[in-house]
Amino acid sequence: MSFTLRTDPELDQALVTLATASRLSKQEVVRVAVLEKLERESRRAEFDVHMEANVTRWKDVLDRLSK
Repeated sequence: MSFTLRTDPELDQALVTLATASRLSKQEVVRVAVLEKLERESRRAEFDVHMEANVTRWKDVLDRLSK
């Protein structure tokens, strides 16, 4: 599947700079960036679930420590 990515001059220059530095195509730079963002967001969502569970689990202790 393909699509057109419209860029402004600033984004295009950033893509050129990253592509040149990493010896990748601009398309590959965008692909890697999207996949890395997805990975970070997935890890963040997983972290949030675990954090909420632990805050609930340790609420009494946390309340005592905050006094």
